[in-house]
Amino acid sequence: MKALLWCVLVLALLFNVATSFAFDGVQQVLVSVGSGVVVIGSAVGLFLMRTKRS
Repeated sequence: MKALLWCVLVLALLFNVATSFAFDGVQQVLVSVGSGVVVIGSAVGLFLMRTKRS
């Protein structure tokens, strides 16, 4: 599950960067917000799945 979240995180980051070159205006903002939500969601998922060190 962690590997999947890492892949989603990296792909969403790359997608977000690529869309800044491909789209303009409102469409670019909407796509960036969508990919940003995916990035935040996968980062939170990874944070919650981390192993606790004592």
